[in-house]
Amino acid sequence: MADLLIVDDDADFADSLRETLESLGHAVQTAPGGEEGLALLGAHRFDLVFLDHRMPGMDGLQTLAAMNARLARRPPVIVLTAHAGSAGTIEAMRLGAFDHLAKPISRDAVVDAVRRALASATPASAAPAPQPVADDGELIGVSEAMREVHKRIGLAAGSRAPVLVIGETGTGKELVARALHRHSDRADGPFVAVNCAAIPKDLLESELFGHVKGAFTGAVAERAGCFKAASGGVLLLDEIGDMALEVQAKLLRVLQEGEVTPVGSHRVQKVDVRVVAATHRDLAQAVRDGRFREDLRYRLDVLSVRLPPLRERLADIVPLAEHFLRLAAAPGPAKRLSAEAARALLAYDWPGNVRELRNAMERCHALQRGAVIAQVDLPTSAAETTGGAGDAGSAGLPADWYDDTLPAAVERLEKLLLQHALAAAGGNRSMAARQLGIHRQLLYTKLAQYGLE
Repeated sequence: MADLLIVDDDADFADSLRETLESLGHAVQTAPGGEEGLALLGAHRFDLVFLDHRMPGMDGLQTLAAMNARLARRPPVIVLTAHAGSAGTIEAMRLGAFDHLAKPISRDAVVDAVRRALASATPASAAPAPQPVADDGELIGVSEAMREVHKRIGLAAGSRAPVLVIGETGTGKELVARALHRHSDRADGPFVAVNCAAIPKDLLESELFGHVKGAFTGAVAERAGCFKAASGGVLLLDEIGDMALEVQAKLLRVLQEGEVTPVGSHRVQKVDVRVVAATHRDLAQAVRDGRFREDLRYRLDVLSVRLPPLRERLADIVPLAEHFLRLAAAPGPAKRLSAEAARALLAYDWPGNVRELRNAMERCHALQRGAVIAQVDLPTSAAETTGGAGDAGSAGLPADWYDDTLPAAVERLEKLLLQHALAAAGGNRSMAARQLGIHRQLLYTKLAQYGLE
């Protein structure tokens, strides 16, 4: 039996969670807010804390930061939220949360979370932690795949080790690097990005490490280089898989020694830079092919974040499309997606990933004068995926399926996707949830909502 604490201003949810935990044999206390929770933590030793994110007064992240500062021994903390988003997840993990779960939470998910948290290593004495960082932009994504990305970013943000971001072209690797920078203790330092594939190999060494005047033809003045420019901050080496082998050898030395030697100079200069590398290539295969140094791969891949392609995160496509339409319209009112357009977006496989989707929405905003984006307004590649706006019958839909407000149409679209996913998975709910890119507890909630249980 373990002593558990629930800190949540929603009394009904707290009571329900308490009953579940007590049925598992644990002793449970509850607190309606952060200050009350801190008072209980100061007076009693708990083995695990469930902490709500959004509460009046002291919210969950502020409470977690205060726990880090005040408690000599901080128990594992599972942060709960009914409003999942990248900023909250990243910050919670950066501040030391054991996990970050979205409400509603099934009994199975509670059992699993408690088991994992109690089985984790005994928490070390907490060092003072920075206060939550205000986020000025999110990695849009509500799918389970993207929530895992948010958690990885939060865990990596508190470290100074190199990070390798892996993902297909257009998935948003630079956004991950910027989120790592924004949520780290280097947020006040510079963020410098270099595309290794866009710079000729003869100039890349100079671009990275700098050069002295006269080092080569055209070097008419001294150049500091990107490592010096990023001192105290983060340097993104984008498309690291395309870097020439001779530059890779020099980069490895910089990572190991923390110093650079400008081209044409023998003077060594210390640098304080956190490196984030990104690639769409399979570096393990590149090593086998002799195109990438194995020792550099190991040095870069201390921490890794894999960005899933858009086709593996169906739940994010419509929210992303709506987000890009709002950005394109700002500061004016955004155009809306018709149900047929939303259905076409979901049916298309998006080989260009998020970048292609953004370009498509910007084009729709520019070319469509009306307030609603129809399927025929989409780029040809996406518009043709379902056979055209009038071809509802060919998809097994009633002719009036599209004739409704967007919220109602989206509900029908959700129900259709659930039915197709369950059929494709042979009724296996866990497999269907993975195919949809959502957590199984959300699938259960949606099945109950639409009477598909």
